Amino acid sequence: MDETPVWMHAEAQTPVDLQVDRPHGARIYDFLLGGKTNYAADREQAEKVIASIPSAAESARENRAFVHRVVRHLVREHGIRQFLDVGTGIPTSPNLHEVAQSVDPTARVVYADNDPIVLTHSRALHISSAEGATAYIEADATDPDGILDSRVFRDTLDPEQPVAITLCLLLHWLPETYDAYGMVRRLLDAVPAGSALVITHATKDFDERVGKIEEDFEDTGSSVRTRTKAQVGRFFDGLDLVPPGLVAPQRWRPEDVEIEAGNSGAVGDGHVPIWSGVGLKPGA
Repeated sequence: MDETPVWMHAEAQTPVDLQVDRPHGARIYDFLLGGKTNYAADREQAEKVIASIPSAAESARENRAFVHRVVRHLVREHGIRQFLDVGTGIPTSPNLHEVAQSVDPTARVVYADNDPIVLTHSRALHISSAEGATAYIEADATDPDGILDSRVFRDTLDPEQPVAITLCLLLHWLPETYDAYGMVRRLLDAVPAGSALVITHATKDFDERVGKIEEDFEDTGSSVRTRTKAQVGRFFDGLDLVPPGLVAPQRWRPEDVEIEAGNSGAVGDGHVPIWSGVGLKPGA
């Protein structure tokens, strides 16, 4: 008898193989953040990541702190009240919608992910404020039209108003043969001027040892593709980068908030092997 765990979709009640025998990016990230929604294969792979990047857990926390600062900044300084978070990951409070709605309770957030376990946790934990809205879409990042054509997307977000598209620690998981630049461009084409693109992306620019994680994932059925600063910068072509531009996450406007967990301000350059940036779509 096959004892591989499955999850039941609420909509169709069809079993879905969670593939817990192979590592999954969202569950590895959850482990690095100290979460408990992960399995032996995820933990084993996470330990390999830590062997190559000793600061991996700290990097995960810095990435999360960056996202929180960006969301607050976009709501307060640019009046953006709609967010599309692609590659949601396992919910860990405070989540993106909680941060946005703490600044403006009318903020509206759509989460998109293709992992059944992520979506199940989203249903349970992504609870909106009464004034705003929070919804989730089961969709793959490699199918942007599946996200944009979703009734949930159309019913939750106003296409005439700016939307912040967040792709945080996602793009390096996409297949090497996939046109990630085209995917980002498709999403940006669907939102109006004044919208924003938020990206964090693994890199070996700071430390060549990070390249080891690409090798470590080759035999797992998953792949990781790090990119250089110039390659990450290409995702922002045609956008206006918000100062300080493309930097390590702990260097992106740390003065915007008081010292928060995982963001001591003392983390050195190169300690977090991630490029992060925010771009605004011109024309507003």
